[in-house]
Amino acid sequence: MLDATMQQQLKQYLANLREPIELVASLGDDAKSQQTRDLLTEIAELHDMVSAQFDGTDERKPSFIIRRASDAQKWVRFAGLPMGHEFTSLVLALLWAGGHPPKVDAEQLEAIERLEGDFEFEMYFSLSCHNCPDVVQALTLMALTNPRITATLIEGGTFKDEVDARDIMAVPSTFLNGELFYNGKMDLADILAQLDSGASEREAAKLNEAEPFEVLVLGGGPAGVSASIYTARKGFRTGIAAERFGGQLNDTLGIENLAGTPYTEGPKLTEQLRQQVNENAIEMMDRLQAEKLVPASEPGGMHEVLFTNGASLKTRSLILATGARWRNLGVPGEQEYRNKGVAYCPHCDGPLFKGKRIAVIGGGNSGVEAAIDLAKIVGHVTLIEFDDRLRADEVLQAKLASFDNVRIIKSAQTTEVTGDGKRVNGLVYKDRKTGEEHTVELEGIFVQIGLVPNTEWLKGSGIALSQYGEIETDVEGATNLPGIFGAGDCTTVPYKQIVVAMGEGSKAALSAFDYLIRTQPAEERVAA
Repeated sequence: MLDATMQQQLKQYLANLREPIELVASLGDDAKSQQTRDLLTEIAELHDMVSAQFDGTDERKPSFIIRRASDAQKWVRFAGLPMGHEFTSLVLALLWAGGHPPKVDAEQLEAIERLEGDFEFEMYFSLSCHNCPDVVQALTLMALTNPRITATLIEGGTFKDEVDARDIMAVPSTFLNGELFYNGKMDLADILAQLDSGASEREAAKLNEAEPFEVLVLGGGPAGVSASIYTARKGFRTGIAAERFGGQLNDTLGIENLAGTPYTEGPKLTEQLRQQVNENAIEMMDRLQAEKLVPASEPGGMHEVLFTNGASLKTRSLILATGARWRNLGVPGEQEYRNKGVAYCPHCDGPLFKGKRIAVIGGGNSGVEAAIDLAKIVGHVTLIEFDDRLRADEVLQAKLASFDNVRIIKSAQTTEVTGDGKRVNGLVYKDRKTGEEHTVELEGIFVQIGLVPNTEWLKGSGIALSQYGEIETDVEGATNLPGIFGAGDCTTVPYKQIVVAMGEGSKAALSAFDYLIRTQPAEERVAA
């Protein structure tokens, strides 16, 4: 199961084990069970503190638990093979069970231990899902920390009947005590916030006691991180407040146009950005959603940002880098069938539609790339484009044309998503040339029609916004309000690209630096 390189890497990781661990498998007579046996046997042979047993009695076969030999009450179960994006999750489960300390805040570990009640998690993932490992690893850590928490992590491709029975059409999909808990990506803090009702209030109280920043950056994507690094290196007290650190990078796979980096992936780049933030002593505040901006009443005064959890932060200069999100179709049925056939992440949810008929809405690069990837998995792809031509790069259009299971419909306006009450069964589109309506029968719809800036909360704040809701900035990244700057996909700067966002973040930071050194703080003018 593991090639020589993977075996050598895993052997090096297992050298960090502090206590013996046990792998207990429940197996059948199928090929996946034999592969599971082979995998666990190989792992056990790599370190004498790992033992493998094959006498488990769990109904899900193949599956196996990982537990500390001295504490059988704490365990995590993998159902199916945790390979692909989940191999790292498997390695971490082995290390944590063996006593290697996790790299999480002590406060979070204490929060896990404080949880009262019994929590039985079941979580479904796909091997190509880059949003799933965060959920898998969070639940793994919780189960190995608190004996009243169990986690069964299920590879949907192996347990397809179970996926269909539960009407799971998007991953990650998490159930708690038999009921749907959450559809989508979550990290440890997100899960704890839902289980620990007082967590949000404690975090807000902590932030309300914070001293004002010299530079506060709203947004943890490429623009926000780039800006924070520049101002921190200039010696200013800098903080990042982000709704989701990494932003759209978390949903991006192959990145091949970043100068100096021939290839990387969004989640990997996100972790590298996080490491750089930590190395520059930037105060990171994640999972904060801004709801109101109170600009300074005079140059050199304090701007204040209010957040949905009741917290507020003050700062002498503010850089708005809140990014953008996938645009919705805005047609009847879309929200009703979200995660029931309507999806936005082809890499995450594509494997759930193996052999089925799906549509991709959007003929730009993202839409055509999605159609290409999905054509390799699903039975048939219908690509629907509003314009009379595709807007994707020619090389992508040529690749798409090479598939015989793809149909392209242009000049088509999607008007409705249809379903049977439980899941999608089709869509309706209007031919923009003839006005005729047509129905396409299918089982899944992937929406790829561009972005909308995360700026709704700025309306009425005094910040100038374009007709599309983008923050208007000048050539230096400044907004119309002194001491407030903008960068990245939330601004009017064209070309929503990672490298562009990084450059704009750096420019906004340098402009904030110039503002700070040239503008006397308002309190000092009053004192004088």
